[in-house]
This record gives sequence, structure tokens and C-alpha cells, in this order.
Amino acid sequence: MANVIKLCKGLDINLKGKAAAEVTAAKPSKVYGLIPDAFYGVKPKVVVKEGETVKAGDALFVDKLHPEVKFASPVSGKVTLVERGERRKVLSIQVEADAEQKYAEFSKGVPADGKKVLEVLLESGLFGYMMQRPYAVTACPEDTPKAIFVSAFADMPLAQDFEFVVKGQEADFQTGIDALSKVAKVYLGVKPGSALEGTKNAEVTVFKGKCPAGNVGVQINHISPVNKGEVVWTMGAEEVIFVGRLFNTGKVDLTRTIAVAGSEVKAPKYVKALVGAKISDIVADNLATDKAVRVIDGNPLTGMKSSADSFVGAHTTEITAIPEGNETYELLGWISPRLNEFSVSRSYLSWLMPKKEYTLDTRVKGGHRHMIFSGEYDSVFPMDIYPEQLVKAIIAGDIDRMEALGIYEVAPEDFAVAEFVDSSKVELQRIVREGLDMLRKENA
Repeated sequence: MANVIKLCKGLDINLKGKAAAEVTAAKPSKVYGLIPDAFYGVKPKVVVKEGETVKAGDALFVDKLHPEVKFASPVSGKVTLVERGERRKVLSIQVEADAEQKYAEFSKGVPADGKKVLEVLLESGLFGYMMQRPYAVTACPEDTPKAIFVSAFADMPLAQDFEFVVKGQEADFQTGIDALSKVAKVYLGVKPGSALEGTKNAEVTVFKGKCPAGNVGVQINHISPVNKGEVVWTMGAEEVIFVGRLFNTGKVDLTRTIAVAGSEVKAPKYVKALVGAKISDIVADNLATDKAVRVIDGNPLTGMKSSADSFVGAHTTEITAIPEGNETYELLGWISPRLNEFSVSRSYLSWLMPKKEYTLDTRVKGGHRHMIFSGEYDSVFPMDIYPEQLVKAIIAGDIDRMEALGIYEVAPEDFAVAEFVDSSKVELQRIVREGLDMLRKENA
């Protein structure tokens, strides 16, 4: 019987354009691009040259500080471009895909020894998909984690429904869990009524509550908080399937089932595509063209502003599209009743319609103000942490205070809902990221 944890704090944001439960295959991209910035905390060193041929699963770049951590090509083909930006920063490594794919071969079956499992994950490039707390960066293979956490559901607005994605891939998911359990104890967080409650070789916990209950950081906080000197690893649920495919087939298959969602998507649905595919091939002819549209690599709260010419990021589970809102003109402004606007504070009559779906745009709707202690963050922050005090300690650069207030447990995404409700318009996720980077540099 799975443990059950009920969370009282949080906020569900019901946006229009949820992906329908249907899957289509994306148009194959001619060129695929692996983006180093998608693996936060890694200093990339390119190990291929333009014109060189690679197989799917061959390394395109490694981490300078830990060369054993490789990052694999999603396709076989010819390396056409190593794109660089300012100060020769590596922006992407692009591969022109072969008509018939070739794969690097790895041994099948889950090794009995955890060290052997890690060796295969490192060689295949899948270890790079592992994240760690503290610091919310790509994991370091030299660390010994006290546990590995996997969240099997996401509840951010327009997020992927993993219960739908995993159908037909249950065997690969179980194999992935089996492999990770050889490395460290695995904790699996699921939503109520999940078909994954019976997953073996993992301690399963059911989380009841509003967004962000699906955040792995929230689950870590309630199961086994991270103290100074401790390390836990985390992995996305679909990335566990990558691991399972590797040990079941002996090949690296980075195919994702991506939710294409949002109010500006004509037909919201799921699309099967490889990591590194062109976003234009995933959203082809499926975006509204009568207004300015913001394409987001991820969900509207934690995703990154993107474009159709960009490549799908390594951890991307959804591509969303919402209005920019630049051309919007509101008669009477804030005085109007606003029946179609979402409000947390019940400023609009829309609070009388809790099941209504809303179309929100990218406007901030107000200028930056001084941060005040109003309890807004705490009302939607389901972690045993004082979020307002922690943010202020980060702004002040008070490292001792940051540590005392639990910065080792958090990631920027844990503050996404708090940032949404913040009437002071403070960029909480950016501030938390800066605080984590400051602490990581200090402890290096």
C-alpha cells in the first residue's frame, strides 16, 4: 500500500488548450540540434568536428569538469554545424539525419551491480539527464546520492499527462526504475488513482493536492529533505523510459511524447518526436496566425521563450503557445468586471466559475514594486520553508541565512506558482537561480 501525503497549499491554474488524448508522429526533421544549455551546470567540450559522421548514441560533447559525462546524439548522420555565440559559447551541435538510422550498440539487460549501471548510463549519454539537489544542476557521477527521486506526474498549467504518455511503455518504465534502484533507493511520486502505484523496486508515495504537488522538489521536501552535505538525484519520468529502452534494446532512443498545447494551438494534442527536433516540425501548421504568439519550450510558468526555428530541449515535455498580448486594448482597464480574467485574490467575478478555462497572455500587468511580506507566497508554497524570507536572504547575499532557510532543497521551478501570484512582480525564479549559483560557487 502506497503512502499518501495530502498538501493543503497550492494553486491550480486552468488554462485553455490542454492537449487531447491523441498522439501523432512529428514530421521528421532534416537537422537535429543538441543544446548544451538544456543541461544546466555543464561546461560543454565538443568532441566531434563538422563533417564527421555519428551514430545515435555517440557523444557530441562532454562536461569539461567531468569528461566521463557524455551527451549523445539523438540521431545518426553528419555533424553539419557547431554553433557558437559570444566568447565562443557552444549554442548547439547540429546533425543532419540519415535516411536510415544507425545506432551505437550497448549491452542489454540490467547489470546486478550499481557501478555497472552507472558505467552504461555514462557511456550512453543518459546520465546527463540526471539532475541533483542541491543546486538543481546536472548530477555529478562522483557523488553518492542518498536517494533518487522520480515524479510521475506534472500539474503545472498545460503540462504533459504522464499517465497517458506511459501507456504502452510500462515495461520500459519498470526496467528504468529497476536500473536506478541498483544505484540508490528510488522514491516515486504519483497522483491519486495512478496506474503506477504498483511499480516495483521503488517506494511509491501518492501526493494529493494542488499545483505544484507534482514538483519533485515538493516531494523531496515531504519525504526526505536535503540537508547540508547531502545529495539526492532526480530524473524526469519520461527520461526513466529512456533508461529502460537502453537496457531493453541496447540502443539509445530519445523519442519523447510531447504535449503541444495552449490557447493559440489549433488542435492541441501529443506529438512523438526526438530530443533535438525542430520545433517548427512539431507545431507545423498548428499555430494561430491572426495575432502575435509566444512559443514556449515547456509550460507557461517554467518554460523558456522559444521560436519555431529552435530545437526541442533535452528535458522538454511540452511545447506551449499563448498570446503575447501586445495588441490588447482594454476598455476601462482594471475597473471592468473582467469575467474572462483569472484572479487569485477574487478581484474579478471569475472566481465564481472555478472550472472555467482561461486564456492568459504574457503581459505582466503592472510594474515592479517593492517586495512586501503579504503571505502571498506562503499560501501557494507547499514546502516546509519560509519562501519570502528565503528570497530576501538571496537578494541580500546572506549565505548563512540562505542555508538556514533551506535553499539546498529548492529549485527555481518550486517558486513558479509563487511568482505567478506575486503582486510585486518579482522575478522569483531568476532570483532563486542566482542564489543557487552563488552558493554552488561558494562551496566549490
